[in-house]
Amino acid sequence: MAEEAFARAVDDGLKLTKRLVLPGGGGLPPPRPPHGMDRDDPAAAHAAWLQHLLPAAPMAYAVVVDPGAVDSPDVPSYQPHVYGRLDPPALIPLQMREVDLRVDCAAAGCATAEVALRARWWVHCVTRSRACHCRIVVPMGHQGSILGAEVTVGKRSYNTHVIDTEENSAVKISMPESGGLLKQELFSLTIPQVFMKKEKIQLTVNSGVSKEVILQGTSHPLKEKGRKGDKLSFLHEAAVENWSTKDFTFTFTVYSGDFSGGVLVQPSTLRDYDDRDMFCLFLLPGNNLDRKVFRKAVVYIVDTSGSMQGKPLESVKNALSTALSDLIQGDFFNIIAFNDELHSFSSCLEQVNDKTIENAIEWMNLNFVAQGGTDIMHPLSEAMTLLSNSHDALPQIYLITDGSVDDERNICHTVKTQLMSKGPKSPRISTFGLGSYCNNYFLRMLASIGKGHYAAAFDTGSIEGRMVQWFQKASNTIVSNISIDAIKHIQDFEVDSEYIPDVSAKYPLCVSGRYHGKLPETLIAKGHLADMSEISIELKVHHVKDIPLDKVLAKQQMDLLTAKAWLLDNKELERKVVKLSIQNSLPSEYTRMVLLQTSLDKIDPAQQTKNKPTKQSSPDERSAMPLRGLTLGFGDVMATRENLTTGFGDIKPPEKFEIFDKAVGCCSRVADCFCCMCFIKACSKMNDQCAIVMAQACAALACLGCFECCSELCCGGAN
Repeated sequence: MAEEAFARAVDDGLKLTKRLVLPGGGGLPPPRPPHGMDRDDPAAAHAAWLQHLLPAAPMAYAVVVDPGAVDSPDVPSYQPHVYGRLDPPALIPLQMREVDLRVDCAAAGCATAEVALRARWWVHCVTRSRACHCRIVVPMGHQGSILGAEVTVGKRSYNTHVIDTEENSAVKISMPESGGLLKQELFSLTIPQVFMKKEKIQLTVNSGVSKEVILQGTSHPLKEKGRKGDKLSFLHEAAVENWSTKDFTFTFTVYSGDFSGGVLVQPSTLRDYDDRDMFCLFLLPGNNLDRKVFRKAVVYIVDTSGSMQGKPLESVKNALSTALSDLIQGDFFNIIAFNDELHSFSSCLEQVNDKTIENAIEWMNLNFVAQGGTDIMHPLSEAMTLLSNSHDALPQIYLITDGSVDDERNICHTVKTQLMSKGPKSPRISTFGLGSYCNNYFLRMLASIGKGHYAAAFDTGSIEGRMVQWFQKASNTIVSNISIDAIKHIQDFEVDSEYIPDVSAKYPLCVSGRYHGKLPETLIAKGHLADMSEISIELKVHHVKDIPLDKVLAKQQMDLLTAKAWLLDNKELERKVVKLSIQNSLPSEYTRMVLLQTSLDKIDPAQQTKNKPTKQSSPDERSAMPLRGLTLGFGDVMATRENLTTGFGDIKPPEKFEIFDKAVGCCSRVADCFCCMCFIKACSKMNDQCAIVMAQACAALACLGCFECCSELCCGGAN
């Protein structure tokens, strides 16, 4: 897989650093193996080795093809020359000279932050007479998105740019791919050819509400610079001998004794894809521990097709066991395992008690066997039937799958019709996607239709943790059937999602949308509590100027618009996604991100400080290199049918090169005739004339062999 190949390249690079000499004399110490490596457990040792070599913070590497180029640029070490080339290249971590981190947290209910990192690295491992590529790798978490990158190397500048994939762009892609995602949480960018340290962290928190913001904890010593209303700023700046090895974490809470919320509004801009104004509505559950959680009637639908074999299915089983243990007296549940067929834990909803939970876990251990194909509509219909009698509890469906099917649009339309017929007591449908072969936009749309929650995991190591969090968010409902009275005041008020989800006791609710007209100073959100009494929450409307609401909500809006465009097969919605993508530098399914190279020598002095190319730049001055793997795609039905397990990048399918097979075949037949020991001994006793004749005969036979090889390759063996 990609991350393992990357780790091996870094391991090779660390071994090459033994050739370097520090300015004070002496070589660099050899890389230490990770602590806690258990030689008796090869799998654990391999995982520790992999974790040790993958970057935990933004890192730059020298891409070394020629090991002879590795030397100190200031003090040559005069090491013995190394011959040969490295394929794949080795990666040597570069020395960081300066790092500056800026974090802007905006809108309390959105759980979104914009992170800007500026760093300088020194290429300390390549002699001055040689050049090398450099690769930048940025860990970004399972919910992170790359908004853009700018790199300056000498008199050349590189910056990412989002372009439309369908229209003719002014940028011509004339170079091979130069980066993308090594895995779902590691962004990579390759830059062609290229001791006191200073670290700085700036943090801005803008909650958007007039509530008290309470600092809970931070990994680095932050000094509060200022507090103005609901906006706080912090700073950490220090000269250090060694870089911090801790991840930067910052946690805060917005204190609220009970339900509270607000509406943030921002006028549309001239370059906006929609001329209507934007709003962000958020509801905070508060700290009232007396609020009751809805009783639940839950059906868990788990994909057990052949592609789920191994760790994915094991992680799902562990997470589902945790979810079952979190159910309380008064809840009801059932489990459906599906592939080509259905296997149910029970023929009806079972009441929660210690015995039924124990039986359910034993049943999973016996029946969660990865085999067969994928059929999603049948188990969904079965779950709907089971929940037709939900015992006055809130009906919920949890769908977990790693595959795509042909009738996904039909599933969405059918489920929407069934839910509308059931009214307020319709089942909530939450979806979880595993890997890249499932259609995540189908799952997102199905969750939006079902007033549920969508989540996904793209590597096997994060499945269990992400799924437990997803269960907790979707199952602890304290307010259901949310409605907003904005329609009383304005006619054009559209929420991005199909419906507003229920409010969870442990997570804030954030929905966005567009409106046209003038909102009143306050709006009223209404819903139902667990005892079926009605609750009204007053939402004050805030006209924000210092919160970039369009950027905060861009990713969420683009994903929902893409899901709608996919469901309706609507070209107009696709064009909106393209405009939103280019406007916010976010790659989408209809655009792609490229890396532009610009020569700073050919830029106007006024523009040079901004590292932006002039409009007169020729295509030669702006070479574009596409970045790969930044979007999810719309699933892979063929891979699902074949039960491929490469959706996580753990197992690569065998690649067969027919041209090599044919070449090796004909050459091996010739070698079989002339490589025996008897023939070699006979040749050693020949005189010169006989050797010349034999050489000519061998040359003729070799020509015939090459002719046969070429005929098979080019003509498929035809005359």
